[in-house]
Amino acid sequence: MRFPMRFFPVLVLALSLSSARPADDLLTPTFARIDKAAADFKALTTDVKRTSHTDILSENDVESGTMAVKRSKPHELRALVNLTQPDQKQVELNGKTVQVYYPKSNTVQYVNLDKRAAALKDQLLLLGFGGTSADIQSAYRVQAGGPETIDGQKTVRLILTPKDPTALGDITGIELWISDATGMAVQQKFNQRGKDYIIATYSNMKLVPSLPDSAVKLNIPKDAHREPMVR
Repeated sequence: MRFPMRFFPVLVLALSLSSARPADDLLTPTFARIDKAAADFKALTTDVKRTSHTDILSENDVESGTMAVKRSKPHELRALVNLTQPDQKQVELNGKTVQVYYPKSNTVQYVNLDKRAAALKDQLLLLGFGGTSADIQSAYRVQAGGPETIDGQKTVRLILTPKDPTALGDITGIELWISDATGMAVQQKFNQRGKDYIIATYSNMKLVPSLPDSAVKLNIPKDAHREPMVR
């Protein structure tokens, strides 16, 4: 008896469902990798590419450079981002202070964060860089988006929805691509209102046992002009 061709799509769907791994089954092993990475994390260096998408203009602004991250306290990270393309800019995230240095104009913009903003900054930094699965689940509802390959690395995509919809301001949700090999985020996506988003992709990541403080601190010329950052 020949198999009726009209049932072929149904058969394909049934076979795919029977052999597919439910996405949520990926959460437990992914959380385990995140927790192992968090327990071992001290510091890292990485190349970074940052893409900001403005939906209404259908426009992408792309910046690239390097990033160094160091754990200073259990739930506090210090970081220095050195963007070299298309324009040079350095960003220091340190405790309750954010500083941005523009070498071309020899100008430093700074902002002193209040306690809530500083905690939010640390929370976002810890996503994929030393934070535990419990840290993530305390602030977000987490779904597994499925396995994906990013720049040749096997990952699991996690979809994070803030439990407090007002906590992240214009950020409505976050996606993390967690490496199967390292338990670290190799890509982050911050979805914003109006279909805008920011994607940060990390490559050539090197986990190291320590970094000097100078690796996560701006080296600002004494004659640099300082001005408060407009928020």
